[in-house]
Amino acid sequence: MVRVVILGQGYVASIFASGLEKIKAGKIKPYGVPLVDELPIKIKDIEIVGSYDVDKAKVGKDLYDVVRKYDPDAPESLRGTTVRKGIHLESLRNLPLEATGLDDEMSLKEAVERLVSEWKELKPDVFVNVCTTEAFAPFENREELEKAIAEDRKDRLTATQVYVYAAAKYAKETGGAAFVNAIPTLIANDPVYVELAKESNLVVFGDDGATGATPLTADILSHFAQRNRYVRDIAQFNIGGNQDFLALTDKERNKSKEFTKSSIVEDLLGYNAPHYIKPTGFLEPLNDKKFIAMHIEYVSFNNARDEIVVTGRINDSPALAGLLVDLVRLGKIAVDRKEFGTVYEVNAFYMKNPGPKEARNIPRIIAHEKMRMWAGLKPRWL
Repeated sequence: MVRVVILGQGYVASIFASGLEKIKAGKIKPYGVPLVDELPIKIKDIEIVGSYDVDKAKVGKDLYDVVRKYDPDAPESLRGTTVRKGIHLESLRNLPLEATGLDDEMSLKEAVERLVSEWKELKPDVFVNVCTTEAFAPFENREELEKAIAEDRKDRLTATQVYVYAAAKYAKETGGAAFVNAIPTLIANDPVYVELAKESNLVVFGDDGATGATPLTADILSHFAQRNRYVRDIAQFNIGGNQDFLALTDKERNKSKEFTKSSIVEDLLGYNAPHYIKPTGFLEPLNDKKFIAMHIEYVSFNNARDEIVVTGRINDSPALAGLLVDLVRLGKIAVDRKEFGTVYEVNAFYMKNPGPKEARNIPRIIAHEKMRMWAGLKPRWL
């Protein structure tokens, strides 16, 4: 059994919860889940035991009622879990939502203690972080992080950074847990948090789930690199209509996302080709089905100039939610193996910016095989 706590009950988390229960009930096939039933921990073994949010319209509501706003066909099996109050630290600023959080009522130290106490009751094995994309700054050292908590520096920390700190305290006191960071805030790429995780019996996967256009771009760039085709320039953009795209209209949040999406270029090509890779707009009628476009110009044999153009419409949240079904199971496996800190073999396949900090993006087919071998599965292509 894998007991899961969700941090941020928005579109991704709600589709994850709904789809998970439908798969368990045999109502849908597990399309979009890369490892399906190959792992020793099966999909039916995943149980959502807790949910946290900071939207006043969700806090205190039954999980079923919240999920129904995103999926009208939400399963009745989601009833019985109440969405609890989390930490926002101004993460909803400039959004048409009223925020309410523990940080409005108490100090950060007290909020961390409250969370750890609640988690000891819920007994989660894995935390899934799908909060709104944040503007953040990494920490220089462990002392700076702990001082910010102790001095209640709410202007210095993000919700994710506090959640991981609390998860580390929980893991240290209970023997182990995993934290899946599916947003761009650097955690698996922050040496301070990786060190904290290692010392606290915490596994960290991250950063920023690789869905949609970014892994496709990575595959195409790998193709060019392997065939020694010189890439002159890359343009890739996404436009969406969900809450996360609205949040990305904030310049600092967009900068966080741009970094994780752009990190693939030099890693895969070996040189930093001119590129524009970032979320570029919010259009509400698109809702969760984002529009993606990609244009790559490259040089082939005898100085031939070629181009590749890709466009698509992709349901944004299901693309990530399917990966979370694997990540929570892999997180439990890592905890059972006591591989605390971060696990590059998992991150390299599932994340846009795979930790640790010194690691690089690699072709996704190679990452896929490394992940499978780490999980104890037979290679598919090697």
